[in-house]
Amino acid sequence: MNTLIGKAAVLIEALPYIQRFRGAYITVKFGGSAMESKLQHDGILQDITFMECVGMLPVIIHGGGKAISQRMREAGLTPGFVRGLRVTDGAAIKVVESVLSREINPEIVATIKRFGGCAEMVDGRDLFRVDRLEEHDQATGESLNWGYVGKIRETCAEAILKRFERGVIPVVTPLGLGADGATYNLNADAAAAAVARALPARKLAFLSDVPGLLSDPGNADTLISTVRVGEVDDLIERAVIAGGMLPKMRSAVDAIADGVAKVHLIDGRVTHSLLLEIFTDKGIGTEITA
Repeated sequence: MNTLIGKAAVLIEALPYIQRFRGAYITVKFGGSAMESKLQHDGILQDITFMECVGMLPVIIHGGGKAISQRMREAGLTPGFVRGLRVTDGAAIKVVESVLSREINPEIVATIKRFGGCAEMVDGRDLFRVDRLEEHDQATGESLNWGYVGKIRETCAEAILKRFERGVIPVVTPLGLGADGATYNLNADAAAAAVARALPARKLAFLSDVPGLLSDPGNADTLISTVRVGEVDDLIERAVIAGGMLPKMRSAVDAIADGVAKVHLIDGRVTHSLLLEIFTDKGIGTEITA
């Protein structure tokens, strides 16, 4: 009996969150080690299926880094990165497109269907208009060019909204279309933030390989549960925000400036981490707010 009462208590705790976010757009960036483990992969997608079932409108933007690197090596190509972004030449972009559109995305769609949900691939080229990403090294003045890597100029959410109208969970590939008609690889964090801004989403969740933002990166007990946008620059200066957390936090700040209510950094390695963050009083990750 106590076990049954405990289960009822969990549902009661979730009720106000279900009511609050019914009909709300929720953008989820799915990547990192959570995609490599079958248990974590399936748990996250089961969470997203549950979210749709209780009236939320989730959209997934996925990565594919490790699988792409493996397929490149199998094709005799050497994966290369500059500032954390994959150098993508003409041969590499064909591998990127194939892995994202023919392997990873169909697997996500099939898993959601196995859990009783309805999902469809949305080709990122139908959403994102991009320019070729080019920057200069501040120290040397040298031009940095990643090849077929894009910087998002415009996001058209119509293809996503049409799926929502049919009760379908959109699963988006991080690809964009250039003015030259070519396909460009996109940073999945940036693509997720662009979708969240275009909707605009009530929540944007980045699933990562850490518990959230840590004041001491080597100590999981130093989780910072809430960060306000006005605190971000100081945290960057103090190197609390550094490395792979930098693009996520910058994307979070931009998303909130464009109307996204909250951004969440969630440990995708924790079973049912999305549900724990969104439907419980305490949560488990870091939330970024205005």
